[in-house]
Amino acid sequence: MYAMARPTISVINGPNLNLLGERAPAIYGADTLADVEALCRRVADEADLDVAFSQFNHEGSIVEETHRVRHDAVGVVINAGAYAHTSVAIHDALINVKAPIFEVHIS
Repeated sequence: MYAMARPTISVINGPNLNLLGERAPAIYGADTLADVEALCRRVADEADLDVAFSQFNHEGSIVEETHRVRHDAVGVVINAGAYAHTSVAIHDALINVKAPIFEVHIS
């Protein structure tokens, strides 16, 4: 008997989030992106979900990842970092996502 794949939540992180824990910890905290990923995976596992966790420093890479998950993810959590307020391209890519989208910010 084959195990069925669990539904997947896509967590997409934008520029400079790979520096969490060392970049302005007074603002962003001491947790690293690996800590955030571990927390996401624990919570998702409790809900019987998988997580596709990613981080990109380039706007086009975020757009490509959004295109890749647009039909299959049951939800998208995005912290677009500095692009959150300026990227028409990321906004346009998110419009095509069929699942609920949650925008988060660490600060």
